Amino acid sequence: MKRVSILGATGSIGQNTLDLVQRDRSAFQVVALTGGRNIAQLAQDAIACDAEIAVTAHDSLLDDLRAALRGTDIEAAAGATALEEAAARDADWVMSAIVGFAGLAPGLAALRTGATLALANKESLVAAGQLMMGTARRAGARILPVDSEHSGIFQALVGEDAVAVQRIIITASGGAFRDWPLDQLIHATPDEAATHPNWDMGQRITIDSASMFNKAMEMIETREFFGVSPEQIEVLIHPESLVHAMVHYVDGAMMAHMGPHDMRHAIGYALNWPERRDLPVAPLDLARVGQLTFEAPDPERFPALRLARDVMEARGLMGAVFNAAKERALDHFIAGKIGFMQMNTIVEEVLARLEGHDKIAERPLTLDTTARADNLARMYVDSVAKEQDG
Repeated sequence: MKRVSILGATGSIGQNTLDLVQRDRSAFQVVALTGGRNIAQLAQDAIACDAEIAVTAHDSLLDDLRAALRGTDIEAAAGATALEEAAARDADWVMSAIVGFAGLAPGLAALRTGATLALANKESLVAAGQLMMGTARRAGARILPVDSEHSGIFQALVGEDAVAVQRIIITASGGAFRDWPLDQLIHATPDEAATHPNWDMGQRITIDSASMFNKAMEMIETREFFGVSPEQIEVLIHPESLVHAMVHYVDGAMMAHMGPHDMRHAIGYALNWPERRDLPVAPLDLARVGQLTFEAPDPERFPALRLARDVMEARGLMGAVFNAAKERALDHFIAGKIGFMQMNTIVEEVLARLEGHDKIAERPLTLDTTARADNLARMYVDSVAKEQDG
């Protein structure tokens, strides 16, 4: 029986993970579940899977969680320290699905135990990829990707020699504005950016899709996870979003990973690795799909991809700066304080200031310095946004 913990259990990735775990209760024992403000869901899931402990990130909600778990033997805890302690509990496999920078410390705590970390929290690799991978090596732990693109790359590399890889291609839907006239993007509203042409997602991730900041993050993840050079990483617009990634080898062969729009595939692959097991996902009907289309991204429309290359070249703490600046610029756009394309210019300005004036790329990469870089970048975004508004 595999002992599993799910960090971020009440989000979509966490709920899909629980769905797979609950389908085969004889194979999995749930150790810890963590969540945010959705106490009812967290408690309900903890009871349903007989978890050892349930943790909310918010100290003020501890009494509510205890009340919801009354009459059970499930422990209740709250706060950042409790999250890390839950992540460090004895488990074979830990899902890291906490959203944002907050997922970094619990993910590192899980790795230090030597557990397998299924990584859905892309901010961890972007902000501190070298720290994550180094911690895994020292502890004898393994990180398995859960993003559909990186799971696809991982699967396309099975049985292959990494030195034979010529390039890695990740695909992007193109987001809400892939067909908009370029000169209209400066007038795009948050509501328009949050309307995806293919599927219904949360507001922030959908806007990140429209700006391609999500794909910029995935480029950096690819660099850190697979150890390839920035020149080997490419992005293609693929509106059908059925081919998740491709690996091109030196002999001209290209391995493509295809799959339906169902995150349970990537989650299930990581959950059952190195085996493949039946999953409740619909098979692709290629005859019905009919055709697959690809095109190169327009660098003027998607400057975030260029910024990602700058970050990959600099490495160190610049990933943390990029992630924080992107998140804070998005806050300003959603609040109506800046325009859609200003997110790019503000992030670029913050990267330049922190790399040039503060020499942040030269500082050592630790959890503490990463947190400081994150805070500093957010402050710089506020300052630059105010300057541009003035």
